[in-house]
Amino acid sequence: MMMNTTIEQLRGLRLAGMASGLEEQLSQAGMTAISFEERIALLVDREVHWRNDKRQTRLLKDAKLKYGQASIEDLDTRAGRGLDRKAVMSLALGDWIESGHSVLITGPTGAGKSWLACALAQYACRRGHSAYYQRVPRLSEELRIRHGNGTFGKWLIQLARTDVLLLDDWGMAGIDRQTRADLLEIIDDRAANKATIITSQLPIEHWHAWVGDATIADAILDRVMQRNHRFTLTGESLRQKPKSSKKEVNPEPS
Repeated sequence: MMMNTTIEQLRGLRLAGMASGLEEQLSQAGMTAISFEERIALLVDREVHWRNDKRQTRLLKDAKLKYGQASIEDLDTRAGRGLDRKAVMSLALGDWIESGHSVLITGPTGAGKSWLACALAQYACRRGHSAYYQRVPRLSEELRIRHGNGTFGKWLIQLARTDVLLLDDWGMAGIDRQTRADLLEIIDDRAANKATIITSQLPIEHWHAWVGDATIADAILDRVMQRNHRFTLTGESLRQKPKSSKKEVNPEPS
């Protein structure tokens, strides 16, 4: 009865990991042979892992990734894709996030740009970093709504605090004057401080013309290009279905 009360008290203190661990210990006869200090250590370790798992789940949910299950472990580096596994793993395991670097991923439609970007962002979440996915073609509408309901300033602060911002399909559609100015604010808040991933069908040398305003384009690209890692994907579209009667699921659909 006393232990039941203790378990409820642990949950009341938001120590759910320790509460579950204690319940398991009480059901395992072998635990009686373990010292008090060792049992406490096990309970604390359980709480730490529970909190890490809960935080990771929350980070992945908040990231709203297009491909939430994309993983660098599943990276397809077959010949002809222009993708080197060693280079991707070196980046993922490095300090690009803490150092506020940009990752620029270009290539034709269906080459796997969005998937690779989401895999990098997903791994960032697994390492305890916050991330957020935003399709650039929808940015104008998102900004219009936020300016209209008065949440733009708060959203801008949230983006500035996000460790990894993923801007997908950069350069796919034209942007208006207001979006151009807001995009500069978003990028400026992150320059040399927070990491940004950009995917685009448009070659980097054409980005300046896409922005449309020379002064703003100079400012945006100067910040994006300060410290960057580039991946240029090649090959046929991964969306193409193989000529087979059996249905196959491509792990990298975009």
